[in-house]
Amino acid sequence: MANLKSIKSKIISSKKMGTVTRAMEAVSAVKMRKSQERALSGRAYAAAALSVMERLSGTADLSRHPLMQKRPGHTALVLVTSDKGLAGSLNSAVIRKAEQELKQRGLSKAEVQIFAFGKKGGEFFKSRGYSVTMRTNVSDGISESEVSDITKHILGIPEISTVLVTYQNFVSSFEQIPTVHEIVPIRAELMRSIVEGIRPARGKYAPQPTAERAKAPAAYTVEPDADEVLSVLLPKLINIAIFHALMENKASEHSARMVAMKSATDKAKEMAQAFTRKFNKVRQAAITREVSEITSGIESMK
Repeated sequence: MANLKSIKSKIISSKKMGTVTRAMEAVSAVKMRKSQERALSGRAYAAAALSVMERLSGTADLSRHPLMQKRPGHTALVLVTSDKGLAGSLNSAVIRKAEQELKQRGLSKAEVQIFAFGKKGGEFFKSRGYSVTMRTNVSDGISESEVSDITKHILGIPEISTVLVTYQNFVSSFEQIPTVHEIVPIRAELMRSIVEGIRPARGKYAPQPTAERAKAPAAYTVEPDADEVLSVLLPKLINIAIFHALMENKASEHSARMVAMKSATDKAKEMAQAFTRKFNKVRQAAITREVSEITSGIESMK
């Protein structure tokens, strides 16, 4: 009897767990769609800024700008992870990608400064002796203006000459790719790949036939002057790259959590069914034993 109670308790626990994970799956699905829409809605703005930069690319002023030149100095790594778990290998994949990139570049801990969005990645590198500036509780509704404060802080550090951003790139509900981009020094080709990369592989926002690329004219008149235009445009492009990395990672986070909770729901259902079968077998064995004892008692009385 005690064994039957224990099994019945496990059946109830498995069903309750399945109810919770099913609810988390539904919430993550809604959040994923909203995050994806946010990332896609900013594409026109990013593409417009990129178009201006490409049209200025034929001028000598652009190539001489400090943000376009490769120079010696330290590296800032913008690391985008989540604050919470229950999302499969989402965070561990980004952290591994960041470690591989730093190793390939041969950078020591003293040459790297981590700017972490999300507790998982920040705590990982902080525990390993890196200099970490961490921002936690990054909401789904974070605005570009909030990100610009971090961008200005990074660009305002004279020692930093290279900026990397690492995050999960959203491809589809079941596929996310850990990605790293070098966004400083700025390269027009890389910025174009980032802008185009915010579109999913399938669906109504899937890539359309590539439009003709903007060509830099032979002569370009810039007003009020090139330096003033570039001092506003180039930091904006960097901020857009970081902002969209956050949006991509948010869509990936909710997608990965939705898939993980779907798997957990299915597993909870399987466990409940397995415990139910075991319960029925134990109960049937108990009934058979009782019937056998009654029959034996009747026979002995005869």
